[in-house]
Amino acid sequence: MVLVHAIKLWNGSGPAKGVSCQAVSQGGQLPDGLPASAQLAAARLPAAELPAAQLPDRACAADDSGDFDPAAAVVVVTFPMPRGLVFDWHTHTDHQLAWAASGVLTVRTAVSAWVLPPQRALWIPAGVRHETLSAGAATMRSAYLRPDRCPVSWAEPTPVSAGPLLCELIGYLEDRGLTADRRAHAETVLIDLLQPVAMTTVDVRWPADDRAVRVAERLAEEPADDRTLAEWGHDVGASERTLARAFLAETGVSFGRWRTMLRIQTALSALAAGQPVAVVARRVGYDSDSAFVQAFRRETGVTPGAYFRSR
Repeated sequence: MVLVHAIKLWNGSGPAKGVSCQAVSQGGQLPDGLPASAQLAAARLPAAELPAAQLPDRACAADDSGDFDPAAAVVVVTFPMPRGLVFDWHTHTDHQLAWAASGVLTVRTAVSAWVLPPQRALWIPAGVRHETLSAGAATMRSAYLRPDRCPVSWAEPTPVSAGPLLCELIGYLEDRGLTADRRAHAETVLIDLLQPVAMTTVDVRWPADDRAVRVAERLAEEPADDRTLAEWGHDVGASERTLARAFLAETGVSFGRWRTMLRIQTALSALAAGQPVAVVARRVGYDSDSAFVQAFRRETGVTPGAYFRSR
């Protein structure tokens, strides 16, 4: 089965931005490190007519070598991801274990989003529609597992601990020269090492009203903006009451709670990248570390320092 994926650009928060079915960098050029077939297909057409890369299901990226072992239960592929790259919404017929060998990944489904530093990976069951994003430069190393050869049957996306041995095995299984016995043994150990970890997600639903969307997009670009809803209403041509109703009806929470959730979701990527709490707090609009920690704990149940701690 061959899927068609769209590659877009993401600004680090909110919905992914860019033109669907194009593979371009922020300067309008093809990003370095894209799969060869995507590079070749895109290079033949003007930017406005770029097609989506045709990506094999087991690899999530075109592999021109054609040397995947059809008997392998696990196939591993590495994807360099320039800043802002998005693998648009798609599904796989195989299970996927998405892991950031470097940098930070965000994986979204219709109902949740997970921010993944290198010490976390995400199990994505076969058939689950998702998109994968990188706000900064990252390297995604994904393992694709055949459902008929895998004893793991988690029905929902599940975060797992990416300890040193699991990470080494993922890289080891990318070696196409492994003997059948060595590969089978490594595959068994990798599956045995999949240990779920608790990881609270912060799910920020987007409003549908055009004026509320404009407010949401501006806040996604600058989460520290502390304008009141009345001030936003003057800016987008709507009353405070109209915007308040739109946010509550279309996102399920008040505007104030929605903005807090957006700030915490934005903060997760920066925290995962190792930025200090004090820096992140100011970046997302908090005047003090303690106010940020309190809001973070209220939304996630843990402190910023504990969120990505192995447990």
